[in-house]
Amino acid sequence: MTERPIPEGVPVEHEPTVAFEPGGTEVAPTGRRVAGAFGWALVVENGPQAGLTYVLGEGDTTAGRDPDADIYLGDVTVSRHHAIFHVDPDGLTVTDVGSTNGTYVNGVRVDSAHLAPGDQIFIGKFHLVVAKGSNGT
Repeated sequence: MTERPIPEGVPVEHEPTVAFEPGGTEVAPTGRRVAGAFGWALVVENGPQAGLTYVLGEGDTTAGRDPDADIYLGDVTVSRHHAIFHVDPDGLTVTDVGSTNGTYVNGVRVDSAHLAPGDQIFIGKFHLVVAKGSNGT
């Protein structure tokens, strides 16, 4: 096999996203709440970051493998720019932004979805649970 040189100016991906489809996504909703918080949060359910809570402010919160993402998910099963969580007076939504492996809500691959407390989100190998502040509406 002959290697061809990469033309000048062509970007090279040094850490490509690895294809991954979550298995065993039938997880019972936990109904987690964030004590004392008024808004929305995402709780990492398992893995080395288990228990880590990301509190979501009004507007957009980005999630992905890009070091500049608001929620950094450092694994090759996650695209650099994977999903956007959006909080407004109507609630919380997630939108997949063209990721390789997709964004799953309660085991179903979605392009966009309205979220409720207890919903299970899978981004690559990461399992997140939607939580709502105990003092929130």
